[in-house]
Amino acid sequence: MLDLADDLRRWLEEGRDFAVATVVSVGGSAPRGPGAALAVDRAGTVIGSVSGGCVEGAVYDLCQEALADGRARTERFGYSDEDAFAVGLTCGGTIEVLVTPVGAGSPVRPVLRSALTDLPRGGPGALAWVTDGPADLLGRVLLVRPDGTYEGGLGGAAELDRAAAAAARDLLVAGSTGTVTAGPGADAYCAGRPTLFVQSSVPPARMIVFGAIDFAAALVRVGAFLGYHVTVCDARPVFATRARFPEADEVVVDWPHRYLRTTPTDARTVLCVLTHDAKFDVPLLEVALGLPVAYVGAMGSRRTHTDRLRRLRDAGVGERELSRLRSPIGLDLGARTPEETALSIAAEIVATRHGGTGAPLTTTTAPIHREGRTASAAA
Repeated sequence: MLDLADDLRRWLEEGRDFAVATVVSVGGSAPRGPGAALAVDRAGTVIGSVSGGCVEGAVYDLCQEALADGRARTERFGYSDEDAFAVGLTCGGTIEVLVTPVGAGSPVRPVLRSALTDLPRGGPGALAWVTDGPADLLGRVLLVRPDGTYEGGLGGAAELDRAAAAAARDLLVAGSTGTVTAGPGADAYCAGRPTLFVQSSVPPARMIVFGAIDFAAALVRVGAFLGYHVTVCDARPVFATRARFPEADEVVVDWPHRYLRTTPTDARTVLCVLTHDAKFDVPLLEVALGLPVAYVGAMGSRRTHTDRLRRLRDAGVGERELSRLRSPIGLDLGARTPEETALSIAAEIVATRHGGTGAPLTTTTAPIHREGRTASAAA
């Protein structure tokens, strides 16, 4: 839903009543992941999408019904073998959608106002919607912060809110979007622990590109397109300039290994070493391969790769760390130009992140949209 933040915030400012449908779970092959949303106002204006077109008409009707009676509801959609033209997902998967009315007096409204103002601007937090449990809790929402504070409520005891917020915070701290059940503290305050769909918002993942070369300029553009916060680092001030990398979020002049030791990284960070110069990349990779980051790739020929491995072993880097190194960097796409090379690197990063094979889909039999993937590529 956060990808509709600008439009929904404007609707709130204009005083519009609307209903928002959010994908809260996905099974098998589905075109959009958890968190995808569609909203409809009383005039029938539609924004967003939950399925890329497969079930939009049915979800539109559900939104209109929710606006009419003021009640939240959930609906599951899947492929119909009996009638391929029936409401369902022709891709063969299933999605569950939560539809919540957001009228003038709705308790959801002030929570959404805060979330749509803070989270899209980089403020970390999570929206936690009740998707299953007592009927009077369905569609209630909490805005949960990393420090455990929260806004909103489930309409019951404060202890129930605290139990739900604590459960949602566990997913938020991990930077994950998914479902969770409120903890044991909820048992005494409702008949059955409520299930929450938690949509986490955390700062964009980092892509750090080492080596201010022409291939780096192309990779910066692709990284920005994928939603990464992109940093270019090079020890040579004549090359590491804002003029050469206008689409980078940061351009840093420093020795790569020294910068990497001090800059924040996490399990979502990707490191792309394009220097292919031993005096830069060997000390850099010594640091990089010891960090718990998502991806470490290094550019160079196969001869360069063999020499680099020898130097890293001589420097004391173990085989376990070396096995994490993606070198030569990128997938085999037959790339020649900087732009094509950047595409091959990005393809390998995406495949690594999601467990993809990199093989043509015509040669595979696994589901195209794998269960458990989130809607945000760089979250």
